[in-house]
This record gives sequence, structure tokens and C-alpha cells, in this order.
Amino acid sequence: MSLRSGVGPVPDEQSRPSIREVDVIADRYVDECVTRYPEIATFLGIPDHDDTWGDYSPGGLADRVAHIRSTIAALHAAPPCDERENTAKEAMLERLGLEVELYDAHITASRVSVIGGQAQEIRSIFDLMPTDSEDAWHNIAARLRSVHQPLDQVRETLSAEAREGNISAVRQINATIEQIRSWTGETGDDDFFAGLIARAPEHDAQLLSDLSGAADEARQAFSAFADWLGTSLAPLAPSLDAVGEERYALDSRYFLGAVIDLEEAYQWGFEELHRIQEAQRAIARDLVAEPDIKAAYAALDADPARRIEGAEAFRTWMQNLADEAVANLAGKHFDIPDPIKRIECCIAPTHDGSIYYTDPAEDFSRPGQMWWAVPEGIDTFSTWKEVTTVYHEGVPGHHLQVAQNAYRSELLNRWQRKLFFCSGHGEGWALYAERLMDDLGYLEPGDRMGMLDAQAFRTIRVIIDIGMHLQLQIPKINAWRFRPGERWTPAAGFEFMKDNCSADEPTLRFELNRYLGWPGQAPSYKVGERIWLEAREDARRRSGADFDLSKFHSDALNLGPMGLDPLRAALARI
Repeated sequence: MSLRSGVGPVPDEQSRPSIREVDVIADRYVDECVTRYPEIATFLGIPDHDDTWGDYSPGGLADRVAHIRSTIAALHAAPPCDERENTAKEAMLERLGLEVELYDAHITASRVSVIGGQAQEIRSIFDLMPTDSEDAWHNIAARLRSVHQPLDQVRETLSAEAREGNISAVRQINATIEQIRSWTGETGDDDFFAGLIARAPEHDAQLLSDLSGAADEARQAFSAFADWLGTSLAPLAPSLDAVGEERYALDSRYFLGAVIDLEEAYQWGFEELHRIQEAQRAIARDLVAEPDIKAAYAALDADPARRIEGAEAFRTWMQNLADEAVANLAGKHFDIPDPIKRIECCIAPTHDGSIYYTDPAEDFSRPGQMWWAVPEGIDTFSTWKEVTTVYHEGVPGHHLQVAQNAYRSELLNRWQRKLFFCSGHGEGWALYAERLMDDLGYLEPGDRMGMLDAQAFRTIRVIIDIGMHLQLQIPKINAWRFRPGERWTPAAGFEFMKDNCSADEPTLRFELNRYLGWPGQAPSYKVGERIWLEAREDARRRSGADFDLSKFHSDALNLGPMGLDPLRAALARI
């Protein structure tokens, strides 16, 4: 939703204020967030805050929203100095306004989710904490010992919401319990806390003893939180996973930064899936002499030239490919400043199969990082599926976009550079980047099959995420499996994924739980890519014969992160 009409006109040259008031407000907001919320300081790589926690209690969340509301009021009163600042004002008003809407709708405070909940947020902050000094390890010990504090506050908040009838579906609560049990080592061999302290310096016996005791306390705190979820919250939770159209529309708008016709997007998903699978069948004919997608997958998996043994060897392969992409694209298709040419590929300390990117530190002392949480028991990797993943997470995907934002201090205020991420903008760009690498000729047929497999997966997300939460009818597809007029359920969604995805069943079950617990987020990848492609075609029409693809990319990325409706409005004004 563009807030252009609510921002007001950009002042002309003579009436422009001498102080960039919007940028001042944005930068001050970041400073205030660093002081108020220590986890944000850790995320930004700002020292002296790594041993404490923010306030997750009902009062703490209310204080956060009051802080956002006061910032919104200040922004409304601030005249933009020029078009750049006007764009920043639009972006910030749109995003902060949606944060308030989510809070007012009781979504923020009541959410328990297998991927987007506060338990995951609290655990994952340890992934970003420095480990390069004795003081850094003392900070880790301090946070481990005190992790009961934010978990107790989350429990207080969830209890208050439950008393008002705002409770996440029981599937999300049970899946979160299972996830926590894996972190604590209560199920399987994956003990996150043991793995964390195993990286500490071995020569300091006292530090190791302190860390071991702190890890035990953290395990107990998370285990107690999981116990509470099971005994106190789960019995009250609804069994219905679908959130309905009104709630879903708000979630979708948050993740996209755009208003879309949900049922049109649902129908488009089937058309796009058909297009992708037709392209895959054509590649399969070349690879295995028949239009059998799964036979082509099997042939690619069996190709020894496309197999890597061992997680460390796979990490090295990812690193080499990421570095090669930077070298190939810098100065030819993109302007890539020297500080962001460095990306670090890492094996994550958890094992849920997820792949994700984390931002560089504000001063680039910590580079942008690509993480792979390798599932337990997996020691062989098929590269044909993962070439496109490296481009998605690295360059020209997330790393180019996010690290460039961090670098462009002359174009973007600090909030734009470091605190704003819109999934439709960021994930949509990363999916667009995968397709772009094919357009630029960097994918041979096997790797292109992997790219299309990933695209099909993201398209299926559009179909079943919207379909399950709005409980829409399933069209006449796979008639042998679905009855005419049948509506989407989690079971139907799982069967549809099994029919159309190459991922293993544990991954698909995790994905299904993710969709049901984070409404609107999974479609933001493919719908976001669709809006990016539409924005590019709009720019092509405006420029005619003068259209330059590299200039479009530069213009779009230099605007910084924003919702996709504000992006289209800003591009139209360039």
C-alpha cells in the first residue's frame, strides 16, 4: 500500500529545509532501538550490549509499540528535503504503520510459530554473537545464564493473550516444543548449547566451566518453556490452522508491502506452476530422452560430477561459487563496492535443513554470511539443486541487496540501511536474481533444472499457503487424488507438495508447518518476484528504446528496501 498521498508533496528547490529531518528521525530511531533492545545491537554488530536482553513482557511490547507510534507522529510532521528523503519517508511510514497494525490485531504478541516465533528469535541471537575474545565468551555465558528472563516474559505475554482468546494453532505449539527439544538435546543427537560452547577457547578452564554451567541453565530454561507450552498453552489452543481472509490479508500486506488480489494470485499460482513444469519437461527430454521430471532429477542426483561428500567440502564448494559470482558480475552487470565483495559461507549450528543469510556488521567487521543448517545424517550433496541457492543467498541475491544497503550511506539513512527488511522486496529480489542468472547465461541445463525446481517449490507455496488459510476449493487437478470441490487442508497441502516437489518428506512437513504458522510469508518469494518483474516491464515501457537493464537494477537497489507498492511508486518517479 503506497503512502504517497499521506506524505505530502516534495518541497521545491527554494522551500527545501536545510536539515534532513526525515533522516534525523530515522537515524535517531535506530540509536534508540540499539539502546532499548540489546538483540538489535547484536544484530547490527554494535558492541557493549551483548550480555543482556530486551523486554518481551506485555509491558515491554506495549512500550515498543508506543515508541513506534511516536516515531510515526514525528515522521508525519517532518517535511522531506528531496525525492530521496520522500522515498525514505514513504518506506518508513508504511513499515512502521504495519508493525502497529500487527500489534493491534494481537498477531505479534500471540504468535507461536515453528519458524517466526519468539523462542526462535531468542535462540538465534547466539548465532550472531562475537566469539573472538574472552570478553565475548563471557557475554555468551551471561546471556545463557539469563535466557530464562526473556523466555519467562514471553510466557507472561502468551498467557495474557490466551486469556483474551488469542492463541496460535496447536500444531504450531507442538512443533515448537519438538524444535526446542532438539535444541536441548532431549531428542536426537543435536544439542545446540553443547555445540555452542564447544567452540570456546580450550586453554581457559575457568571460562569453560562457567560456560558449561551457563549452558546447563539455558537448556533448563528452554526445556521448562517447552514444558509450559505443552501443559498450559497447548490444551487451550485451537485445532484449526486456517486464519481466514481478514487476518491473512493483513499478514500478506505486511510480508509483501503491497495489496494483492489473493484469489487472483492463487489462480496465477497454478498457471505459473504449469509454465515451470513445461520448461522442466523440455530439459528432461534433453537429459533423459523423455519428459519425465523425476527421472531427470534421479539422473542428476546419480551424476558423480554433481555430488559432493562431506559438509565441509560442500561449504567450500558454496564459498568458491559465491566468490566466482562476485568476480563475474562486478563491474559488468552490477557495481559491487569492495567492502561487500566478501561473503562468508558457513555451516549453521542447527540441523533443521534451513538455508539463510545474515547481514554484515554495520562496519563490515563481520561479513554477510550464508548459512546452511545441514540435517542430521546428511553427508552427500547434489550441487545441481544448490547453484541457484548460492545465487539466491549471495550475489546477485540477498548479499548484493542487503550489503549494498548497508554500504550506501550517501543514499540511505541508517534505518533503511540496517533495520528494514520487507520479505516481498528482499525474497522477491532473491528469486528474481536466480532467474536473472539464467537469463545472463550462468546456468547450464542441469543447474537450470535446479533453478526451476526451486521456482516450482516457491510457486506451490503460493497455492497452498493461500489455499489452506482461505480454505479455497481445489481446482480440477490430480483428479485421482482430490475430489471435485474439495477444499484445502493441511493433509491435502502435504499430498500436493509430495506430488510436485523434489524435497524429502521431513523437509516438506517442516515447510507445511511453516506455512500454517507464518501466514503470507511463504508466498512473498514468488509473488514478490512477480512484482519485481512487473516493475521491470513498467520501467521498460517508460524508457522504450533507451531502457538499460543495469541502470534499472542500479536505480531500484539504490532506493533501498521498501514495501513493493512504494517501490513501484518510487520507480515511476525516477
